[in-house]
Amino acid sequence: MKILFIADPLNVFKTYKDTTYAMMREMAHRDWKLYHTLANQMSIEAGIVVAKSSEFSFIGTQSAGEHQWYKLNSTQSLPLNSFDAVIMRTDPPFNMQYLYATQLLTLAEKQGARVFNSGQAMRDFNEKLAIFHFPALIPSTIVTTQATEVHAFLDKHRDIIIKPLDGMGGMGIFRLSRQDPNISSILEMLMQMDNRTIMAQQYIPEITLGDKRILVINGKVVPYALARIPKNGETRGNLAAGGKGVVQLLTKRDLYIAEAIAPELVKRGILLAGLDVIGDYLTEINVTSPTGFQEISLQTDCNVAAIFADAIVSALH
Repeated sequence: MKILFIADPLNVFKTYKDTTYAMMREMAHRDWKLYHTLANQMSIEAGIVVAKSSEFSFIGTQSAGEHQWYKLNSTQSLPLNSFDAVIMRTDPPFNMQYLYATQLLTLAEKQGARVFNSGQAMRDFNEKLAIFHFPALIPSTIVTTQATEVHAFLDKHRDIIIKPLDGMGGMGIFRLSRQDPNISSILEMLMQMDNRTIMAQQYIPEITLGDKRILVINGKVVPYALARIPKNGETRGNLAAGGKGVVQLLTKRDLYIAEAIAPELVKRGILLAGLDVIGDYLTEINVTSPTGFQEISLQTDCNVAAIFADAIVSALH
């Protein structure tokens, strides 16, 4: 197998927790040939989508604790359709450059490349807005550019969460209550004077028990969730915001939510998705670069990277 990863630079990987690293390590154990490129290293030459791709190999024991963990062997411009699979793992934000990358991936798919997740899926299935395909599973939520509508939503629910549509890792998320003296200032900053679309959701008190990341791989639900529990004084459970990751078996409600969404993911060409569930509610569907593989694998006997590699093999046949 010959695999191309479109991902952030290898030298910035946090190998002790990075999901892309876990994928790569599992594939290296299977003796698959691995290549790496950046999203901005894709181009079109003679009508064909190509990427400046660096073949790399693991050094040392291939364990998650290594710092100098890879060796770049060669770099050449290769067509995306020359790989068995192209795995898009570039982190958000989903800006214009990210949009162009997904368009190049869609063109590459028309030329025979097998891309996971598909360019069209990442374009069409916005990680915040996608939840509206499943209205029965979500908390009271609005999407708007108008601060007056957020004020009205806050008046109704008294305690809300607001967030941008293109953030990650908890960036730009605020909790607002009617007693907050800075409501107008926060909305002006986040909404850029009614020129930026944001999402507002009813605050879910069960966040104190964790913002659960549930993984769906090739339509199958991983039986464990990574509950990201906020640190004291913090609303956000994101690990990047200091949350603590605790792995838990899925509840009946968790499984119900995930199994309700799984068929739509398969239909849209989404091999890997990370569902965010707080209490009984779906809050986000992550399709760009879902994480949680290493935490789940380290705290259970579930090798998530192996499940993902098997799913790649299955999807190619």
